[in-house]
Amino acid sequence: MTTASLVLYKTPRSQIESLLSSVLPSCAEKLIIVDNSPDDRWRELESRSEKIRYIHNENLGYGGSHNLAMRLAIEMNADYHVVLNPDIRFEPSVLATLARYMDGNPDAVYVLPKVVYPNGEPQYLCKLLPTPSDLIFRRFVPSVGFLKKWKERKNARYCLMDSGYDRVMNPPCLSGCFMFMRLSAISAHGIFFDDRFFMYFEDFDLIRRLHRVGKTVFLPDAEIVHDHAAESYKSRKMLAAHVKSAIRYFNKWGWLFDRERRAMNKKILEEIKDISVITRRS
Repeated sequence: MTTASLVLYKTPRSQIESLLSSVLPSCAEKLIIVDNSPDDRWRELESRSEKIRYIHNENLGYGGSHNLAMRLAIEMNADYHVVLNPDIRFEPSVLATLARYMDGNPDAVYVLPKVVYPNGEPQYLCKLLPTPSDLIFRRFVPSVGFLKKWKERKNARYCLMDSGYDRVMNPPCLSGCFMFMRLSAISAHGIFFDDRFFMYFEDFDLIRRLHRVGKTVFLPDAEIVHDHAAESYKSRKMLAAHVKSAIRYFNKWGWLFDRERRAMNKKILEEIKDISVITRRS
């Protein structure tokens, strides 16, 4: 049994309709919509399908709201649960492909498919666990002169681009735009979103904890489209929220001294090196 959840907050109808057209024909047996909007006008969605369960709730933030849905999914005895951003779309067969992978790989606790922009270009969403310098230079160092090439090299390492993004990987940090997870791992280890992260970094924090107990997998055999808006690059308010969550993340895990980060990053970089060698030989 696979369930899914979607959190709304003043979400455009076009995004909702696009996502529903992906989820409702899929193998997902329940779509839990948690609406944090000021009013409940999207309650009408519940009449669209028996698969939809609508919850109008106070705004607990992205992670806190998905926690409600994940706990409901556990009560339903679901095997897998997928956390969805509203700005994605995919072929309905994608969820079945990911469920089959999980069925055949019981050590996997999370899987992310290949993610592309609407024009088909890949999004590089497999990452090292970030250091403060990774985020500072990625965001605030200008791409000019000699800094441009240096920044590009640093970003390529951070986003594991040497892997080619054409093979299965087990990175310790992945995007939270589409999170297909094994609920038995969530339940057994109590690994829910840390609701102290109202917005941003809740995915990095969750996946890091999942990576401790199983494989967090990138699977290029399935593909989704992500209309990535990068709101924090356009809005000072969103930038402030991003910085606040980054501070909370590093306060929790460590700024300069983080043994687990160093060990997890070293392991995936060694795996990427092995992948590169295999690719050159083939």
